[in-house]
Amino acid sequence: MEKLTILYGTETGNAELLAMDAGKHANEQGFEADVRGMDQIDVDELCNVRRLLIFCSTWGDGEQPGNAQDLFDAVSACGTGTFSGLNYGVLALGDTAFDLFCESGKEWDAVFEEKGANRLIERMDCDTDYEDDAAYWTESSINEMKTIE
Repeated sequence: MEKLTILYGTETGNAELLAMDAGKHANEQGFEADVRGMDQIDVDELCNVRRLLIFCSTWGDGEQPGNAQDLFDAVSACGTGTFSGLNYGVLALGDTAFDLFCESGKEWDAVFEEKGANRLIERMDCDTDYEDDAAYWTESSINEMKTIE
């Protein structure tokens, strides 16, 4: 059974709920889903992940959520090809009322690309009414993860 790591960065719990739903869906699709907060994994372990979905909200004025900042800083400090074996997708949560809409998710997407990871699914930036978009993206992303050998 192939493993699918699902990480969430959250302040209010919305990204966590979406990640948990994705984990259930992934298990139904034959994956071994590993759903965790971004503060529950370190860079060394992340370097060995082949399939990754990130659900991340933006907090305050474009900041990473509290449980995501340390991991983001650690990934940002990695060398260029560190994540060359990683296939990933990012779902960003935000609010268009703010200038830096979905900034945290955009930063995760950019840093993984910069560190050599393969963006398997285009990032989805979700506004406050995100349920339908998130469900579509999650299902599509898990289907896409099945294509990895």
